[in-house]
Amino acid sequence: MAAKLYIIYYSTYGHVEKLAQEIKKGAESVEGVEVKLWQVPETLPEDVLGMMGAPPKSDVPVIKPSELPDADGFIFGFPTRFGMMAGQFKSFLDATGGLWKTQQLAGKPAGLFYSTGSQGGGQETTPLTAITQLVHHGMIYVPIGYTFGAGMFEMEQVKGGTPYGAGTYAGDGSRQPSELELAQAFHQGMYIAGITKKLKETA
Repeated sequence: MAAKLYIIYYSTYGHVEKLAQEIKKGAESVEGVEVKLWQVPETLPEDVLGMMGAPPKSDVPVIKPSELPDADGFIFGFPTRFGMMAGQFKSFLDATGGLWKTQQLAGKPAGLFYSTGSQGGGQETTPLTAITQLVHHGMIYVPIGYTFGAGMFEMEQVKGGTPYGAGTYAGDGSRQPSELELAQAFHQGMYIAGITKKLKETA
């Protein structure tokens, strides 16, 4: 039976969603892994989103906490808000108390990816503070480390992402993920899919 990997994200302006799509491609390149893309519920009213200039949501299905146990592994993505995950994703995780109580997610691998507005906007603090959510669920945090190779040491161009996971810089919203950032996202999907598959096979 194929290992199930869920890529679950929240995206306001599309930057995180673009990374998620590339992560999905990378994960799908691993044979024996079934990959599904999900987004978490929006918590802001439509009129507020309109004033923020946020585009309409895509048709990616919205996940419910009760659907999480069906997966063998996860990759969670979100933009930063003051150096931590956006409130929409935190609200979704806050609704997983029933799963925490029964530890239904314990032992499942999980990775993180993210978007920040600037180089000092939380490329490390955002995933670092998100790890606490995984710990309380007993999940196995899977960083990418330096497995992306030379791309991790790029100094000639602006590049998001860290050993914690793939990332991008949104700037004022006009900047889109670079080819190097997308390549790192693809690598993360492939890397974590492989680990999810191995853990599934040995379970």
